Amino acid sequence: MSERPSSSTTRRGLIAGGVGLGLAGVLAACSGPAPKPSGSPSSAPSDSTPSGSASPSSGGTGPTTWDALAAAVSGTLLRSGSQGWDGARVLENPRYDDADPRGILRVADTDDVAAGLAFARNTNTPVALRAGGHSYTGWSAGGAAGTDVPRSLVISTADLDGVQVSGDSVTVGPGARLADVYATLADAGRAIGSGSCPTVGIGGLTLGGGVGVLVRSFGLTADQVTAVTMVTADGTVHETSASSDPDLFWASRGGGGGTVGVVTSMTLRTQPAPPVLLFTVVFPWSAAAAVVRAWQAWAPRADPKLWSTLKLLAGSRHSTPTVTVTGTWTGEKSGADTSVDGFIASVGVTPTSHTATELSYGAAMAQLAGKPQRVSEAATSSIGTTALSDAQIDVLVQQAAGASDVSGMQEGGVALDALGGVVADVGRTDTPFPWRSALCTVQYTAVFANGSDPAPFDRYVRGFRSAMRPAWGDAAYANYCDAAITDPSAYFDVNTSRLHRIAEQADPHGVFAQPHWV
Repeated sequence: MSERPSSSTTRRGLIAGGVGLGLAGVLAACSGPAPKPSGSPSSAPSDSTPSGSASPSSGGTGPTTWDALAAAVSGTLLRSGSQGWDGARVLENPRYDDADPRGILRVADTDDVAAGLAFARNTNTPVALRAGGHSYTGWSAGGAAGTDVPRSLVISTADLDGVQVSGDSVTVGPGARLADVYATLADAGRAIGSGSCPTVGIGGLTLGGGVGVLVRSFGLTADQVTAVTMVTADGTVHETSASSDPDLFWASRGGGGGTVGVVTSMTLRTQPAPPVLLFTVVFPWSAAAAVVRAWQAWAPRADPKLWSTLKLLAGSRHSTPTVTVTGTWTGEKSGADTSVDGFIASVGVTPTSHTATELSYGAAMAQLAGKPQRVSEAATSSIGTTALSDAQIDVLVQQAAGASDVSGMQEGGVALDALGGVVADVGRTDTPFPWRSALCTVQYTAVFANGSDPAPFDRYVRGFRSAMRPAWGDAAYANYCDAAITDPSAYFDVNTSRLHRIAEQADPHGVFAQPHWV
């Protein structure tokens, strides 16, 4: 791992509103959208200036009261009691339904972002950033029980949701839901590689890296970004690319949301939309160890046209623990047959079921999304940097089966999402995502009833991560952020120091300070 950042930079904020994706049905954070608020800027109740004096960095310009902020923006400023407040304040994970931010600014353009940041500087009001509202840690709630975020002004880019395809590029607002991005691209005969959660905002997903269901043939979502528009803490609008503000551009391609600025637009390169074969192979639980052993030798090194995820799940939703391999293939079906059949043969156990369906790109992305719903979840992650030994595989299987022993566990376990392919063609310092030679990302999840105490489920997923630390160390994926992971080098390894340096230059007064790098 890289050296720890110096004490002068550990206050930096990171990942205020982004999460990563996996297949729907496993990720409870991939849930139905909260109601979109109605109301208008004038619906924000009058209020005095928040406590705190003007920041030395404010320069004395911009709004200094809530009423002045409401008058300064063309978007919507909501406060407690505003029409639409209760729908606007909650995230996609119901465990944070007690969210109580000081206000929510749903911005309409870069000027609104600049006004919100000026207000925050002038009044010493903490800032939380939100795109789709899928923050695993609840930080984008702007203040909720179980989080370390103070009551904040939430700057939401949810209404910046345009999707415009032009030639071989697509320009998207960060609030565009992934399902809408896919549908618009499919209509134009184009495609990007990204996740499967239909309700996630593409901004947070991309800023944290963007592993997904075509990652081995298309790369990380962040790898496909060619330009980013962002507003830095001083209100300056930057049009960034590899040749313009290259440090800000680099930090935006996997460095996490809210690290260096508020992103308002991204342009990604596209490819012709391929046909996609979806396959699912289910094995008996007795074969779990054999499946893991065969999968880790096959999936990360298979033809780049193939991607797969291996899930070991247990809990009250399952009569017995389950072993499932689900995946995509973007080539001729005969190639998938050869590859998947070879994997099954290497397991040495006959599957209980094996299905495969050929679909268009748009239909495949829609089928992978499933039917989203809001359910409470705990989660954390590892990076599968090396293949597991037989003894370590036994630990993985035992920990997954242990989800059945946690009272109230509806579904818990682990998902291993294959890397390799074109992901490994990018240098480990070319973007903030350093895990280019890893075999897979690993996500530990626990789904439980809304309103339940989340503590036992947090203990389960963190205990699972701890049990796998002898194999995989402290490495983790930024979009599966966990408040218990306090060293940012766990996410960014050799890229941590550069990220800190860029963040310090872009936001020297810590306007975007969040718990993640405290």
